[in-house]
Amino acid sequence: MGHLDIIERGSKLFDRVVVAVLRNPGKTPLFTVEQRLCQIRTATKHLPQVEVDSFDGLTVAYANSIGARVLLRGLRVMSDFEKELQMAHTNKTLSTDIETVFLATSTEYGFLSSSIVKEIARFNGSIDHLVSPHVASEIYQCYNNSTTPL
Repeated sequence: MGHLDIIERGSKLFDRVVVAVLRNPGKTPLFTVEQRLCQIRTATKHLPQVEVDSFDGLTVAYANSIGARVLLRGLRVMSDFEKELQMAHTNKTLSTDIETVFLATSTEYGFLSSSIVKEIARFNGSIDHLVSPHVASEIYQCYNNSTTPL
């Protein structure tokens, strides 16, 4: 819900929002890139100005390739800010045309992370209030081979 919150709020600020998923061979996520794209498209279908895509390589290179001039990033805690600010400065050295805009996560999502959601699901807790219903169902299936927590 935290990512969706940032996307919804960003869609009020910009005429076009592209949610871009990095194909990162260095990570082993719970879902494939294709599954994540589908999940995001389902969650954002009520937002006509939102597009969903995937990319390889540098974020600024992808942004330049689609004509984007702003990277929208959500911040939960101070450690997010430190990491994101460092990345924003690095991106600026790679492409002076790209600006980074930070949105503070809404209070109700400030504690939320994918690690927390996965840990709750792994131990059969309910994540229904933490992620979109279609995503919760898929996470339950990954950990419990069922569609609801025990």
